[in-house]
Amino acid sequence: MISQAIFLFISGAEIGFILFIVLLVFGADKIPEIARGMGKAMRQVKDATNDIKSEITKSAEKQGIDIDITKDVQKQIDQVKEDVDEVTGPIKRKF
Repeated sequence: MISQAIFLFISGAEIGFILFIVLLVFGADKIPEIARGMGKAMRQVKDATNDIKSEITKSAEKQGIDIDITKDVQKQIDQVKEDVDEVTGPIKRKF
């Protein structure tokens, strides 16, 4: 969340300047290698995150904890719909 907020304050010209500096420092032949390395690192982080999520899910299921929040949300939505229908029911009939 923090990186998104900071990223919003960087303009296109500033990003271009940063890329130009990176090109000067590392050279054109090293940039694809750096990009591949960064891509692999991002993939590893994503895989690790997914593994952690699945382990938490498995552990919660073993403990009997219901982690499916959509059931609770849908139940609340249905309750609100029923409440609205109770209130607006007589009004709709009068028109």
